[in-house]
Amino acid sequence: MDKIVVEGGRRLEGLVSISGAKNAALPILAAALLTDGTCRFTNVPDLRDIHSIVQLLQSLGARVEQQDDTVVVNAAGLASSEAPYDLVRKMRASILVLGPLLARLQHARVSLPGGCAIGARPINLHLKGLALMGAEIDIQHGYVEARAKRLKGAEIYFDTVSVTGTENLLMAASLAEGETVLRNAAREPEVVALAEVLNLMGARIEGAGTAVIKVRGVDHLNAVEARIIPDRIEAGTFMVAAALTAGDVTLEDCEGEHLGAVCDKLVQAGVHVEQTPGRIRVQGTRSIESLDVRTQTYPGFPTDMQAQFMVLMSIARGQSIITETIFENRFIHVSELKRLGADIVVSGETAVIRGRPSLSGAPVMASDLRASASLVLAGLVAEGVTEVNRVYHLDRGYEHIEAKLQRLGASIWRERV
Repeated sequence: MDKIVVEGGRRLEGLVSISGAKNAALPILAAALLTDGTCRFTNVPDLRDIHSIVQLLQSLGARVEQQDDTVVVNAAGLASSEAPYDLVRKMRASILVLGPLLARLQHARVSLPGGCAIGARPINLHLKGLALMGAEIDIQHGYVEARAKRLKGAEIYFDTVSVTGTENLLMAASLAEGETVLRNAAREPEVVALAEVLNLMGARIEGAGTAVIKVRGVDHLNAVEARIIPDRIEAGTFMVAAALTAGDVTLEDCEGEHLGAVCDKLVQAGVHVEQTPGRIRVQGTRSIESLDVRTQTYPGFPTDMQAQFMVLMSIARGQSIITETIFENRFIHVSELKRLGADIVVSGETAVIRGRPSLSGAPVMASDLRASASLVLAGLVAEGVTEVNRVYHLDRGYEHIEAKLQRLGASIWRERV
């Protein structure tokens, strides 16, 4: 097991390239199960979650080749429609194979993904939608088993916005008979990216990026070549890092239009943000202004940026309030930030942060992916040395983060425990 050690107090400066988006790559790789052709995807990040989905595809009988940032998938010879517990337990997003397997093979048996440190995130919306499309759903012995000779189009309303639910049903509906309408659908850029890839494969999808998506099913989908979109959460994390250290950092290979809420809050905090095509320049200040944040579904402020922004507010002037509306347990990182000297009081879904001039380095323990990132960010501005343990969480969603921060001037390194 590794830990990351950070010696605080260094100003970040320079150019950083943003990797492909994990949350776009995972459903797009799963979508390769819908065709018997050879699909080629580029700008795929080198992450633990990507390795997990590749293992899962291979266990189903797909041939997968990886070289640098390119993944080639051929699912012509699928030998199984079962996603076993030993693979699914590594990553909740494994549930994304349910829709494609059912649509392509008329049967899918997928292990229930279980709980998560940041909340339950049940899959009932996935199952409700598939049932409305004619699937017979059975849950026994920790597995979801679904059968349907051919899925049929349906009107599906999401009680709450679900990104993976929208993605799963998008893929299933692409091979269904007739038209499927998804209402209160997720609007995230990753959903749009999946719809664009499916359309390139021959699907007929309209409305992706809005709350109503219409899918007219087709009989067959073709192989595709596609590039994974940039990771907006990695980009937002480096933007906050620049702001925290009063740095001057330019992000390249990023999409500013995907980061509207984050850019807006940084500007409100007194940070200078300049956007040009494919680039964002962030210039920090020694005097961060406090402000309130409420997480929302896209295009609102992303829950995946809440922990990082809390660190910024920990050194801001005055009092801030952060309200978490997406996941019920997403303040787990607060206790570790308090070990670094942050003044934070949590009550239910609300955290009150009173800014302090500085934080103090200490050993801390990561609890989930974004919490890990927040602790690394806190280490960048804490006096002394911060040790972030259990960074396997970090490796699920950030490609070589310590190397990228080193190139920007941070004193940070990885150690074997």
